[in-house]
Amino acid sequence: MEYIIMILSCVLVNNIILAQFLGICSFLGVSNKVSTSLGMGMAVIFVMALSTLVTSLLQKYLLVPFNLTFLQTIVFILVIATLVQMVEIILKKISPPLYQALGIFLPLISTNCAILGIAILVTQKPDFSLLDSTLYAIFTAIGYTVAIVIFAGLREQLSLVKVPKKLDGVPIALIISGILAMAFMGFANLV
Repeated sequence: MEYIIMILSCVLVNNIILAQFLGICSFLGVSNKVSTSLGMGMAVIFVMALSTLVTSLLQKYLLVPFNLTFLQTIVFILVIATLVQMVEIILKKISPPLYQALGIFLPLISTNCAILGIAILVTQKPDFSLLDSTLYAIFTAIGYTVAIVIFAGLREQLSLVKVPKKLDGVPIALIISGILAMAFMGFANLV
């Protein structure tokens, strides 16, 4: 039951983008097509899960025992950047069209504040085991993916209608994201 509550909380109630406002850059930048946003979501799931696992281990067995917690942010960023490089190399070989579609936003995963935020957040939860931390990261990344794919679908539909010239582009995207965030607030009583 505990994990069901964690899933509902991470995906719907405390969505990393729509409730915590982390990862907005890629949310707005890669959400023009559903296929591209789904690819970005998959990359974020992989990087967030793996980086949280590695950073939790580093925090527990290196930074805390040797009193090096002041290096936490730097170490976590290095781990995330390394993992993003791995994803970039894999995507370039496995799916060149997705690699091209993600463009500049793929390297930006390394500076995606959602990934760093979750890595730091789970270290501040002393009751989380390594499994709990990793699952929390996976469920949060799934929430990220759900939000960006829904948003991309809305933007694709929006491209089919006539939008007033003053609202075209980023302004209408921000309005739609605000409405989407309010829709997700409706799930607040689930947890």
